[in-house]
Amino acid sequence: MEPDTQTYTCAMIPPAPVTLDRREGPFGEVVLRERGRHFEIIANGCFLMDTSDGRSERLLIDAALGALPAGRTGPSVLIGGLGVGFSLVRAAEEERWGRIVVVEREQAIVDWHRQGPLDRISGAALADPRTRVLHTDLVAHLRTATERYDALCLDIDNGPDWTVTDDNGSLYSPTGLARCHDRLTPGGVLAVWSAQPSPAFEQALRNAGFTGVRTEEVAVARGVPDVVHLASRGA
Repeated sequence: MEPDTQTYTCAMIPPAPVTLDRREGPFGEVVLRERGRHFEIIANGCFLMDTSDGRSERLLIDAALGALPAGRTGPSVLIGGLGVGFSLVRAAEEERWGRIVVVEREQAIVDWHRQGPLDRISGAALADPRTRVLHTDLVAHLRTATERYDALCLDIDNGPDWTVTDDNGSLYSPTGLARCHDRLTPGGVLAVWSAQPSPAFEQALRNAGFTGVRTEEVAVARGVPDVVHLASRGA
């Protein structure tokens, strides 16, 4: 019997996305879409992230914790970007973390987690007494904040070389990295998610005074791997 080529081909076509919410904010348009069983966040027409995998978002948290000095109790973590919630959920699942602070500048994303469909992912993590969500811009927060953290886990762009908005580029500049360095406790860890490796960013981290600079890869189905850039503030 000849294979049903037409049926097989149609089965391979991914479902069309359904827009659940679309909002205009101070940083442009942000959209929540549902595609089959998964959700997608689109910012200013740029795909930001979805719920299809999440390995690299979890690695962002795990690698930062693993890079902290041995014996540090109740370390605090600042997560830059709530996104689809995978990084927050991973942090809340780990009992060793102390204070968990999430900075998210898009009110729409916060709403999708607190009163919308993303609640099914992050509801328990948001209810964790260690968790605090700040509705503010990460770049501005790092510029004005005085508290320090044991780990900064940043995932607000597709990487240092592919920012969602132009303003975010200052985060990866010498001034922005100096602010990250200042917001870390001695021995603290900076972890930055990226859709692709960036040797130039590794050098920028060294130039900013970070030590132990390295990149951990996460294999993807197609193309170059996702990565997490890691660096430490000296003790």
